[in-house]
Amino acid sequence: MKTIGIIGGMSWESSLEYYRIINELTKERLGGLHSAKSLMLSVDFAHIEELQSAGRWEDATAEMVTCAKQLERGGADFLLIATNTMHLMFNDVQESVNIPCLHIADAAAGKIMEMGLNKVGLLGTQFTMEMDFYKGRLKEVFGIDVVIPDRDDRAEVNRVIYEELVVGRITPESRSTFKQVIDNLAGKGAEGVVLGCTEIPLLVKQEDASIPIFDTTFNHAEKAVDMALAE
Repeated sequence: MKTIGIIGGMSWESSLEYYRIINELTKERLGGLHSAKSLMLSVDFAHIEELQSAGRWEDATAEMVTCAKQLERGGADFLLIATNTMHLMFNDVQESVNIPCLHIADAAAGKIMEMGLNKVGLLGTQFTMEMDFYKGRLKEVFGIDVVIPDRDDRAEVNRVIYEELVVGRITPESRSTFKQVIDNLAGKGAEGVVLGCTEIPLLVKQEDASIPIFDTTFNHAEKAVDMALAE
């Protein structure tokens, strides 16, 4: 069994889900008392959020690179960045270490392609929805077209993430809002929707959506277990 290295804490609410899913899947596959071999380096999200809001992406990249190197030195065989937004600096992180990094969008893309879908909606932070590092990868690497919510919907999705979900606040009102946003994406031709923020699955489940959802937290964690248990 390989050791999974996880850069977590963005937020710790979703990192907790990563840890739970990885260990549950490992136990399901191996049985008995088995659990995953893993290392998690959890950052202070308040600091990371300040860097994001200020557009200090070079400093944020330096933080992620430092974490990756520390996990590599600690014995991780491969890495996960346990958040969608910070995949903005995925290439820099991968180049800084000699072990593989699993891209969260790739994990989602595999599931999208299994279902034979060609066009999906994307929900996440405004950075993830509006910048090209995520939807561009889905299009350029996998040929998947991506649509994003309208401006007002993007602002509300982003607000719910930063003001509610990262502090563990789950409300029926926000769930209803996300249902409507997903319906709006379906109206734009989305055949499914990528929950491109690792906190969104805390709020939205498949029964809340009129089209298939892709839970990137679960998809990423599952891919990590696949790699950890591969011969």
